[in-house]
Amino acid sequence: MVLVVEDEPGIVDFVERGLRKHGFEVTTATDGEAGLARALEPDVELVVLDLMLPKLSGTEVLRQLHQARPDLPVIVLTARGEVSDRISGLDAGAVDYLVKPFSVGELAARIRAQLRSANRDATTIRTETLEVDLISRRVTVAGEPVRLSSTEFELLVYLMQHRPHVLRRDQILRAVWGYNHNPGTNVVEVYIGYLRRKLRTPERPAPITTIRSIGYRFDEESR
Repeated sequence: MVLVVEDEPGIVDFVERGLRKHGFEVTTATDGEAGLARALEPDVELVVLDLMLPKLSGTEVLRQLHQARPDLPVIVLTARGEVSDRISGLDAGAVDYLVKPFSVGELAARIRAQLRSANRDATTIRTETLEVDLISRRVTVAGEPVRLSSTEFELLVYLMQHRPHVLRRDQILRAVWGYNHNPGTNVVEVYIGYLRRKLRTPERPAPITTIRSIGYRFDEESR
């Protein structure tokens, strides 16, 4: 999910339409406070951030994001083209800088490059009892290999990559199965059950916690 934080309606519409045509899933916010709150949600993978925002400046949003989610890539989008402004944005934690007016095609290319880089940086996820290799798709629990189906693997990776956040059922459906809305399905519950049976050990249950009326959380620390 790409979050666009911009207060000019025309630019929001232009960027949102353009990025959707390039295949991105897009959400938007029109002020700094709403943008910061949305950026802290686990389904946001990259932020396109204007610096001139109401309620909370883009610079302050960037500063707080860098503290809370240091691995979240932020591309600064602004009318300020001076070198000092670019340096300030990059020093505050931005990974790239695009000056208005701009091409959506160029923005899309920069987003793709940042997402590829983020994916390359983490090819193995390790917690107290689990190790997941994202390239070979090999999973071990307490050192023992576990065979997962493709869907079970995708679900496990999604839960692990977004720990310690609680993930809503609709977020999981959208991320793993691509469902925008399907209130009648219990597929999430079924596959959580499959994972729990495969990931538990004689000493401890699987580290997937049900948060009643909300969703699920992966509860095991990184190592």
